[in-house]
Amino acid sequence: MICLLPHCAYLSETSRMLELHRALTQLGIEVRVATHGGPHERLLAEAGIGYDVLGPGLSAARAAAFVSSAVGLGDPRQSMYDDAEIRMYVAAEAEYFRTHGITVAVTGFTLTTLLSSRLAGVRVITEHAGSFVPPVFEHRLLPAPTRPVDPRLKHAPDWLARFLVNRTPNRITAYCGGFNRVAAELGVEGVPSLAALLLGDLSLVPEIPEVLGISAAELAAWTPGKGYRAGARLAAVGPLFAQLDLPIPARVQKFLDLPGPTIYLAMTSTPPAQVRTAIAELSRLDVRVLVAGTIHDLGDLATDRVLIEAVLPSHLVMPQVDLAITTGGQGSVQTAMAGGTPLLGIPLHIEQDLNVALVERLGAARRARPGTLAPLTTQMLDNPTHAEAAEQIQKLYAAANGPAEAAATIAQEL
Repeated sequence: MICLLPHCAYLSETSRMLELHRALTQLGIEVRVATHGGPHERLLAEAGIGYDVLGPGLSAARAAAFVSSAVGLGDPRQSMYDDAEIRMYVAAEAEYFRTHGITVAVTGFTLTTLLSSRLAGVRVITEHAGSFVPPVFEHRLLPAPTRPVDPRLKHAPDWLARFLVNRTPNRITAYCGGFNRVAAELGVEGVPSLAALLLGDLSLVPEIPEVLGISAAELAAWTPGKGYRAGARLAAVGPLFAQLDLPIPARVQKFLDLPGPTIYLAMTSTPPAQVRTAIAELSRLDVRVLVAGTIHDLGDLATDRVLIEAVLPSHLVMPQVDLAITTGGQGSVQTAMAGGTPLLGIPLHIEQDLNVALVERLGAARRARPGTLAPLTTQMLDNPTHAEAAEQIQKLYAAANGPAEAAATIAQEL
């Protein structure tokens, strides 16, 4: 039996699990869904998917705190959960796996499954590392971060910053402390490095070789060395992004149909202050801005040229806009490319830097450093080569079926 465990503090991880659930169901495979709860669990209910909440449920405030403390954003000396939470969730997950005969747990950033899977003898499959996987580091493909957390990188030249960020993921234990303390208490395998924290027994790599720059064969041939859990494997699958079963509201479609350049601002799982700053910068330009505000209350920023909405079907919106602006989560980058829409990324951490840099290398995107959003927006709108490059990636994506490939790969683990 397979159990999907989305982290419902994240729209991206919840929506990816919806795609996997749909694809596994189409294969005739029975699936259970469990979550710690969170503001986006309603998407599961709206999709008609039954699920169980493990633990007390995540309030909106606790979910926001988790997101702000996550890898690349929070203090690397903490582990997003406190030790008591880790202990509670690991016990609840392990009991759930045993009760329901789970043999394969598939998760999107429910990191406690790294311990509960060991406690219950379950294989864990992850997709949340995206392209942030060891062969990428080994090929030195991580770019210099636009917003470095490490103070040593803030004034370092790009060549040195690139060297350090590619060299360190399997050599540092950032964010691992709490997991390792609880693992030692339980007598199960711990997490040897930051890189290992993001990998499962099998990690799905949801990107095509033309974008990643690494072949599927090389990913499959990778073997873990120092700093990784023994037996960890990688498998290439196609792009995996949300295709929410939602219509475009009539008022949104009317806004999209107006003449003139239109920008889609979708900075999901981002502190509201940063979204407000982006809206303020874009409001100075002669453009219309459609904002996917998700759970944030941004209604006071609405004008005749700025439309604020909650959750939107980005796969239907992006093909209708001139430029997408996101923080660079892999799902949003892939949604833009699948729509043939150029992307301006505002990365908040190195994994998002990587996602944008991969398509920037192909000419379809740019990365904005603090203070450069408005001028870069104008430059990209004035330069048709970015849209042409995005359309080339769109053609490559059209030949792939990431959810089906991922489901088939997961099924082989049963």
